[in-house]
Amino acid sequence: MAGARPVLIVDDDQTLRQMLVEQLQVEGEFQAIEAASVAEASKKLDDSSARFDAVILDVTLPDGDGRDFCAELRRQGKRVPVIMLTGSDDEKDVVKGLDAGANDYVAKPFRIAELLARLRAQMRIFENSEDAVFNIGPYVFRPSAKLLQEPARNRRIRLTEKEAAILKFLYRAGTRPVPRQVLLNEVWGYNAAVTTHTLETHIYRLRQKIEPDPTSTCLLVTEGGGYRLNPQGGVAA
Repeated sequence: MAGARPVLIVDDDQTLRQMLVEQLQVEGEFQAIEAASVAEASKKLDDSSARFDAVILDVTLPDGDGRDFCAELRRQGKRVPVIMLTGSDDEKDVVKGLDAGANDYVAKPFRIAELLARLRAQMRIFENSEDAVFNIGPYVFRPSAKLLQEPARNRRIRLTEKEAAILKFLYRAGTRPVPRQVLLNEVWGYNAAVTTHTLETHIYRLRQKIEPDPTSTCLLVTEGGGYRLNPQGGVAA
């Protein structure tokens, strides 16, 4: 599921986990990864080849308290959004979870539509923060710094404000191609003086910077009358 947003679900209730996996993946927007314990979640989060855009974390786990685990993640410098699930909506429990570094707190039983809305909201907030980091092909993309880093070649690519905005919007669109006019409006606003030629020029320059071979694009592809970002493109198998 290239382009799907990876979300780690940490809960020892297998039935609930499977329901969340099915609901998160039904539209192809998210890729759900499961963990049934703190130990299992730690192993997945410590895997340098894996990335997660958010964590859905139960408070009560067989080998620890989810709030303590959340606090440890923050001490380790992991800043991705964490939404905590709990069987209690007592104010003291909510405050303790938020103090541990959770971004949001959802009491069971919950409506799946509400949980997904909160998840999307926290992701949007994170994407606009200084901590946001995305993987695009061989690059680590830091939108706030307008910077692409290529660790394998110890290379840094500086982006213009518009180039960073284009990459960020296409990343958020996932696997869906974005029509030229939509991308133009999102990046430049409704400016009658700016045409699709302006966008095409920026796309051309961006490809010169990021594509392994600009004559055969694999990261920023043309599709369906617009453009689509392929986050897995350019990565050796």
